[in-house]
Amino acid sequence: MLLPPAELPRTQIIERTRHRYEDIHRLLEKHWTVSAIARRLNLDRKTVRRFRDTDLEQLLASARERRPNGVLEPFKAYLNARFTEAQGQVSGTRLFLEIQARGYRGSRQVVRKHLAALRAGTAEPVRADIPSPHKITSWIMRPRNILTESQDQRLLQVRLACPDITRACDLARAFADLVRHQRGYLLLEWIRQAEQNAPKPMKGFAGFLRQDLDAVTAGLTLPWSSGVVEGHVNRVKTLKRAMYGRASFELLRTRILTQP
Repeated sequence: MLLPPAELPRTQIIERTRHRYEDIHRLLEKHWTVSAIARRLNLDRKTVRRFRDTDLEQLLASARERRPNGVLEPFKAYLNARFTEAQGQVSGTRLFLEIQARGYRGSRQVVRKHLAALRAGTAEPVRADIPSPHKITSWIMRPRNILTESQDQRLLQVRLACPDITRACDLARAFADLVRHQRGYLLLEWIRQAEQNAPKPMKGFAGFLRQDLDAVTAGLTLPWSSGVVEGHVNRVKTLKRAMYGRASFELLRTRILTQP
C-alpha cells in the first residue's frame, strides 16, 4: 500500500534510522573504531557515538517525533534529474504539473523556490539514499548504453549534487574512449583539459601522463604493447621469490629457460 506523500518523509526517516543503527552496530561488532565508522558511513563521529550509546527503540521514537522534511522531499530527486536532463532550460510550472501528476500536493511556489536554488547552485543534494563511491565509479566507467535507466538517473542526481564528480565523469569517459578506440592523437588535448578543469587527483594523473607522453601516446595508437615482456618479467620474479634462499642461481636459470 502506498503512503500519502505527506507521510513518506517520516517513513524514510524511520527506515534510515533503523538501517543506520544496524550498519553502525555491525561494524562495532567487527571492532571498528568510531572514526573508522564515521569515515566509512560518511557520518559525524558524534552521530556514530549517539547510535552506539542509544537503544534502537529510543532512536526510532525520536525519529517518529521528528518533523517531516517537507511535502516536496519525495519529489526532489525527480526534479533534480529533470533539471539536469534539460540543462536548466525548464520552467517551474511544467515541473510543478509533472510532480503533481505523481502525487505532489504542495504549492507551486515551493517548486519554484527549489528550482531557483538549483539554478543558483545552492540546492542541497538529496541524501535519502546516497550511493557509495564504488558504485558511482562503476556507473562512470561503464559505457552509458550499458547502464539501466535507473542507474543513469542516479548518476544524473550525483552529477548535479557534486560539480567535481561531473567534471571527473566527463573526463573519465573521454579517456575511456581514447583507450577503447586507440585515439592517441587526442591524448594531449585530454591532458590539457584535465590540468585546467579537473579534481586534484585527476590533475595528478594527467601530470604523470605528460611526463611520459610519447610512450603513452604510442600505447594508445599502435597495435603493439609491452604486455608480453611484462608477463615474462612477472614470471621470473615469481620463480625467484619461490626459490629465495633455497636454491642456486643455476637452478633459477634452468627453470626460467625450460619453462614456457
